[in-house]
Amino acid sequence: MIITRDVLADRLKLYLNGQLSLESLVSWAEDAMMEGEFEDRDLPLIRDIVAKLGVSDVAAFGLTWEDARSMLEALGYRPKLSFELMER
Repeated sequence: MIITRDVLADRLKLYLNGQLSLESLVSWAEDAMMEGEFEDRDLPLIRDIVAKLGVSDVAAFGLTWEDARSMLEALGYRPKLSFELMER
């Protein structure tokens, strides 16, 4: 699979919506760094974001809302936070 801006933004969206765990996001990013093909047009940007995601499970790095927002904005998206409160 070729990793594009859209593919990367979709992974971040799945994570932020609770549909993808941090562990799964990190695993995907690690696999992408080792075996993935990156779109040439945005290679430096995509590679840098995927690399950051690949270490997001390390306490020293982590992944905050601000990190994800900045990544999405760099990819050309404007994230909008919306949520519902649900009882457990």
